[in-house]
Amino acid sequence: MSEHPELPVPAAAPADPRAVQRFVDHALDQARVLGRDLPAPGEGATRELWRELSALGRMDLAYARIIEPHLDALAILRQAGRTDLITDRDTWGVWAAEGPGEPLLATPSSAAHSADDDAADGPHWTLTGTKPWCSLAGSVSRAVVTAHVTDEVGEPTGHRRAFVVATDHPRFRPEAAAGWTSRGLAEVVTVPVRFGGVPAQPLGADEWYLTRPGFAWGGMGVAAVWLGGAQSVADLLWCKLVRPARPVDDVARTALGQLDLTLGAAQAVLDRAAAAVDRGEATGEHGAAWALRVRRTVADAADTVIRVVSRATGPGPLTGDPAHVRRVESLQVYIRQDHAERDTAALGRTLLELVQDGSEETPW
Repeated sequence: MSEHPELPVPAAAPADPRAVQRFVDHALDQARVLGRDLPAPGEGATRELWRELSALGRMDLAYARIIEPHLDALAILRQAGRTDLITDRDTWGVWAAEGPGEPLLATPSSAAHSADDDAADGPHWTLTGTKPWCSLAGSVSRAVVTAHVTDEVGEPTGHRRAFVVATDHPRFRPEAAAGWTSRGLAEVVTVPVRFGGVPAQPLGADEWYLTRPGFAWGGMGVAAVWLGGAQSVADLLWCKLVRPARPVDDVARTALGQLDLTLGAAQAVLDRAAAAVDRGEATGEHGAAWALRVRRTVADAADTVIRVVSRATGPGPLTGDPAHVRRVESLQVYIRQDHAERDTAALGRTLLELVQDGSEETPW
């Protein structure tokens, strides 16, 4: 595990915008360092990578939430064979969420009609429309973004594709940060971005982004961060029971045992998934099953940890401990990337589809 420098903000969410910016800049600087030092998933050291992501989440969820997409973007670029786009100076976001309303559109055009695109030959692409849920759009220098593909006259083809964009283009316009009012992950400002014909470089073919093995691996890397956040919430009860202010009763011991069982099970599933990734056994539908299994297990574990710690410690930490409040609120926001029962149903559906493909072994 790498050593992480002390965070430049107090444990409570800072109100000063300058402190927030220092925090974000500090995390992005660390992202550059870790991007050089850490392996990508699927390269034989996935367990070590995910343990590092958990350690970041345990230290501070907002900090980890800034770093994780940068690492994911570098992995995506490697998987696409575009390591030429990786530099020591850039910081990256990954924006693949969809929302209501008109989708972000990617339109190709001939080189002769697209002078501000950097590509030397082949079709040039521009992105037009609004992309929701763009984290740190005002802070990162580049991003991997998914868009719906059209033909040259703007007719949708029914496909999606990933692209690389630079955020310093004048027609790249994030909405005002005032629209991000979350207390959890408060520093990770997430807003829609309006693209007004922004040049973009394609990554892979149509549907590559969603069908590559790394899509599932990246989703499990996010779950590794969730696990670290859950561990940090559980740390409160551990500290109180190791140095108790009053005798420890069986109710407190039961709560501690529940945390150990819950977090241990989640860690075990994540470690098994990492081994499957490195053995080449987490691709296609098998990779999808592993991602759903890991994310559902860890998200449920996080919900359990929040509930058990809250019941065991009472209202005090949630009303008088800003650091604990920050951890709980950030974890609650972050794990809502999980789709709860919908993903559980998707896991069951995926397992049955694997049977149809000839694998009749039970998953357990």
